[in-house]
Amino acid sequence: MKLLITGCAGFIGINFIKYWLNRHAEDTLVGVDCLTYAANKKPLQKLVQNPNFIFYKTDICDRTEIDRIFQTEKPNTVVNFAAESHVDRSIQNPDIFLKTNVLGTQVLLDACLRYGVERYHQISTDEVYGDLPLESGEPFTESSPLKPSSPYSTSKAAADLLVLAYYKTYGLPITISRSSNNYGKYQHAEKFIPNIIKRAGEGIKILIYGDGKNVRDWLYVNDHCSAIDMILQKGKIGEIYNIGGDNEMPNLVLAKKILSILKTEIGIQFVEDRKGHDRRYSLNSQKIKKLGWKPRTLFDEGLTDTVKWYLKE
Repeated sequence: MKLLITGCAGFIGINFIKYWLNRHAEDTLVGVDCLTYAANKKPLQKLVQNPNFIFYKTDICDRTEIDRIFQTEKPNTVVNFAAESHVDRSIQNPDIFLKTNVLGTQVLLDACLRYGVERYHQISTDEVYGDLPLESGEPFTESSPLKPSSPYSTSKAAADLLVLAYYKTYGLPITISRSSNNYGKYQHAEKFIPNIIKRAGEGIKILIYGDGKNVRDWLYVNDHCSAIDMILQKGKIGEIYNIGGDNEMPNLVLAKKILSILKTEIGIQFVEDRKGHDRRYSLNSQKIKKLGWKPRTLFDEGLTDTVKWYLKE
């Protein structure tokens, strides 16, 4: 099988490439990435030495180049990780998020139709559902309405709807997965966990939005990769699958866990809350668990390993 992986140098994309090459040695992977500020260029340089990995430096919005890659490589499967993903940046500059996350997705879908791709898989996020009250005991299911709060989550929700439209209108064989917050190796320093580790290492106070009670569910990135693998193997065409980590906790609690692992007494400073800050995310993942998947990484172990990895970098 030949898979085309967009956003292959991003946090989840680079982990997925490494995961797939280790477990499916007979497959060929074609990576596409425009190498923005968030790209992991160092591990990518090692990956290109693998004869089963081919890399193209290309923007998914470039219709001519994407068409050329599809025509040349003839992939069976496309997994779209490519996305602008930092909420704060989307609030400051929504344009690039709409361009990459929506129009870029359209370019890929058109190419999949044109070249008869057997499966298009869209990587989405739990943020498309909006948020839940802290006191709510009901998680989001795949049939929950989409109520995104930020330009980022709105662009991802729009992309999801576009993917579903290509399935219904054109019969394109698609699946969509919506995961909770990922953590692990290769995540950019602007994200919550790496940012805390970086600031603590520099002896700078940790900044927490609002009251720190906002709840997120955390999923180890390798568990996310195995979930995508499961969907590609056993998922039903046209379906959406939630991928949760079963590790919900307030941001303040997580920050204190990281500081405890680091054995530092660096202080925490509460700052003005983010505009439209979602209060709580929670996913019901029973649908994908029925396929045989479950998260296997214990959170405290995964978090400790992640912190140690960043300290070595």
